[in-house]
Amino acid sequence: MELNPTKEQIRAEYGRTRRELQAWLENATAGDLRRKSNGTKWTNEELLFHMVFGYMVVRALLPLVHAVSRLPRPVGTGFAAVLNAGTGPFNVVNYWGSRAASMFYNRRRMGRKLDKTLAALSRRLERETPAGLARSMPFPDRWDPFFASVMTVNDVYAYPILHFDFHGRQLSLEG
Repeated sequence: MELNPTKEQIRAEYGRTRRELQAWLENATAGDLRRKSNGTKWTNEELLFHMVFGYMVVRALLPLVHAVSRLPRPVGTGFAAVLNAGTGPFNVVNYWGSRAASMFYNRRRMGRKLDKTLAALSRRLERETPAGLARSMPFPDRWDPFFASVMTVNDVYAYPILHFDFHGRQLSLEG
């Protein structure tokens, strides 16, 4: 994914990641999904859900980014600092939350959840103006390797693609 992708590029990447998830879910056996992933403590099924969860987070995060971007910069900087201070608890919740949620959003449900989430993100992206996409706020850059210290709304729309591709390389699935 290139820096500052266009709406069209983001939507195309959403479609690509949707197709990749669908292929992994269709081709994986129950044993494949129970197998540990490469470089994480999650199973493949838990990691696949975590990849979907990245999109779910963005859907919830966008209203916050729009709101905080309108506040004085020191407010956003303080907010990001507080979140960075909570990185340890965040990591625990992130890990166990994905494990627990994958029991509900399992191989039979996570594809539909991604479809609905991508549809909502795409509708919202379509309504964004250039000025809206350029709005920015400080971010908790210790929470995720793809979070920068300041991110634009456009960066937030592109984030789950990077997250998905990174974790996709950690799957121990064939194909």
